[in-house]
Amino acid sequence: MAHVPERTCVGCRGKAPKSDLMRIVRADVGLALDRTGHAPGRGAYMHRERACVDAALAKGWLARALSTGPPLDELGRLRNEIETGEL
Repeated sequence: MAHVPERTCVGCRGKAPKSDLMRIVRADVGLALDRTGHAPGRGAYMHRERACVDAALAKGWLARALSTGPPLDELGRLRNEIETGEL
């Protein structure tokens, strides 16, 4: 049986297979969704569920995981990108 990599969601702290989570990366241009899973930069994983996204953003857990304090407009842009399904 093949090993399936697991990651922890920064929103709910639940573990899930890496393929079930989306990766947010802090790169030179700011925060971005990592559609490939291999983009350079510090990354954090979370479920695609609204509750996890809300918790990660509202409680500052995403900012802590990425070791940054992203501007509010960037968090708003990221939330819109996630909610419009541009995954």
